[in-house]
Amino acid sequence: MFRWDLLSCSVKPLFRVLVSRTAENKLPPPAPQPGMEAHVACLFPELLAMIFSYLEVRDKGRAAQVCVAWRDAAYHRSVWRGVEAKLHLRRANPSLFPSLAARGIRRVQILSLRRSLSYVIQGMAEIESLNLSGCYNLTDNGLGHAFVAEISSLRALNLSLCKQITDSSLGRIAQYLKGLEALELGGCSNITNTGLLLVAWGLPRLKSLNLRSCRHLSDVGIGHLAGMTRSAAEGCLGLEQLTLQDCQKLSDLSLKHLSRGLSRLRQLNLSFCGGISDAGLLHLSHMSCLRVLNLRSCDNISDTGIMHLATGSLRLSGLDVSFCDKVGDQSLAYIAQGLDGLRSLSLCSCHISDEGINRMVRQMHGLRTLNIGQCVRITDKGLELIAEHLSQLTGIDLYGCTRITKRGLERITQLPCLKVLNLGLWQMTESEKVR
Repeated sequence: MFRWDLLSCSVKPLFRVLVSRTAENKLPPPAPQPGMEAHVACLFPELLAMIFSYLEVRDKGRAAQVCVAWRDAAYHRSVWRGVEAKLHLRRANPSLFPSLAARGIRRVQILSLRRSLSYVIQGMAEIESLNLSGCYNLTDNGLGHAFVAEISSLRALNLSLCKQITDSSLGRIAQYLKGLEALELGGCSNITNTGLLLVAWGLPRLKSLNLRSCRHLSDVGIGHLAGMTRSAAEGCLGLEQLTLQDCQKLSDLSLKHLSRGLSRLRQLNLSFCGGISDAGLLHLSHMSCLRVLNLRSCDNISDTGIMHLATGSLRLSGLDVSFCDKVGDQSLAYIAQGLDGLRSLSLCSCHISDEGINRMVRQMHGLRTLNIGQCVRITDKGLELIAEHLSQLTGIDLYGCTRITKRGLERITQLPCLKVLNLGLWQMTESEKVR
């Protein structure tokens, strides 16, 4: 039985995709049976699967309920490629994991965990990604019961905000998840330097590591990751992305370890790390692979630190020094001289003025995103300079820039590539409203 009532309105436009894709791939339309009119139910399964692959996850499931032919097409693996299943594990469901496996789904997010985690691991033999973010009731004991043998297929594990997880779990992970490439531990506040030693010992393929708000970590732990201690063997030398946001015990010594051991690092987040200073940035300035650096709210960073970055061998495409109130106009001059390859620059609440903008924009023609919100010294003159020289700009943040007027905004909105303009609390003066 063909049930159109189960289809959502999002399915209908996709039949236009069918026409274009059929022509594009030079596929002949299916011929109707003798004595029958052409009908969507007669489409080749391959064409149906092609259409269903464009649907949202919920609509894929609804399409599978329309008829037997659509169910078979909707369960084709190509339809579900890259999909992450979002599950509430509350009661036993024997058909759940065989159904996911039949569709080739290997990525799972657990929204709530009221059953043993081993239920997931045993049910998905080829799991590639497991997201347990926010599962507050997950304990070392529960994770230990799940990871009892090597899981060679698992590449990404997210334990963010699993606050009961400790170094004991990292020992299990290092022992049984040797192929892990991405590990999220943001908000796991019980992790210590010992845990990083275990990670450095057991996860040589790790490329991405998030340690946000792991406040017990210190320079010693970063030394383990960078292979700077004998007990850590080689460390995680393949790391390309590292988030150390809000790790308050880190100092410039950590940056020295990073520069010496993690030469492949491309993205580094040090936001809210109040213990690092300008001297630490001198170490980072020699990391030629580094492309994105976040120093947001690092209170001890000043113009001197920006000078270090600009005079090294860095080729940054993204830099964020927002809320570093010791960064001023001189930093913009350094950026123009040595970091002119930037595509994104964030300077929110920095002590910059129109003079600094004038020093920078003449050399920064490739800049795409500029965030100068809450820079209260910026006026219409600064906006006019931006509009004149940064023709490739696609986004600008002017939130809280209280000295700009309608005149400056009119110049900014004339930028040919501009797509995002954040004005926030900006308001026209009464005289402007009259005009």
